[in-house]
Amino acid sequence: MTTFDLGPALLFCPADRPDRYRKAADRADAVILDLEDAVAPDAKAAARDALLAEPLDPARTIVRVNAVGTPDHTADLAALARTAYRTVMVPKVDERLPLDLGGLRVVALCETAAGVLAAPALARRPGVVALMWGADDLVASLGGTSSRFPDGTYRDVARAARSAVLLAAGAAGVAAVDAVHLAIDDLDGLRDEALDAAAVGFAATACIHPSHVPVVRAAYAPSPGSVAAARALLAAATGHDGVFVHDGVMIDGPSLRHAEAVLRRARAAAGSHAPPVGTTQPGGTTAPTPSPALRTGSRPT
Repeated sequence: MTTFDLGPALLFCPADRPDRYRKAADRADAVILDLEDAVAPDAKAAARDALLAEPLDPARTIVRVNAVGTPDHTADLAALARTAYRTVMVPKVDERLPLDLGGLRVVALCETAAGVLAAPALARRPGVVALMWGADDLVASLGGTSSRFPDGTYRDVARAARSAVLLAAGAAGVAAVDAVHLAIDDLDGLRDEALDAAAVGFAATACIHPSHVPVVRAAYAPSPGSVAAARALLAAATGHDGVFVHDGVMIDGPSLRHAEAVLRRARAAAGSHAPPVGTTQPGGTTAPTPSPALRTGSRPT
């Protein structure tokens, strides 16, 4: 199965702003060049031309194309065929997603009721390497008006969709990408959702602003104490064939897999130069630590 190793911070960039391409690439773990919602209808042709004129590293670039069934989708794929980009994000997917998009690696964006319900099948399609979800388009597809309560927390239907997409991805062995946080200045809310995303198994979080990248990276990076505890636990497991007690806690197979996941995240964080949670960053600021209230993300536009 093809793997998805981008992240944890994926930064959206309007495809009709080639002047921002390299800035976005320099600041994030990967860039999502957006031909869909970020580009006005009369600018989409120019955006496709920009993809050709200002190439980025294809290994660290995702291109969000327009939805299947639209004229722009066909034009987007024709433009991509003239580039080195091989990973695409397809919005508003459902069971009509083509079985083959010309050998491209697909991030399937489940952001409608039909898309969320189709997530288990979509995750097993050839070429699909990740699922992502979005709340506001989902609620719009239901005839609703808001994905959040007044206090900023997600309504139950959005939380259910987030969990459904994560579970579908996990069952199929592909990555899950958490949605963006639309409130640009709400770094506390972003931190909380990214901490939760990392804890439950999302591979990455999408970002709409460069200021979100360090917050997401820090949230996905385990604290030094967590890394030390995971190493100690795995060392203590040597010689034990079944359940045992470590530091007064019963340890079984899932406990060991959790510890292994912490070390994988630590290695990934080292690769993205993310400061671990609770450590001091350049300038004297502190990497985010959890707050009591959890708020989860919003739609990727």
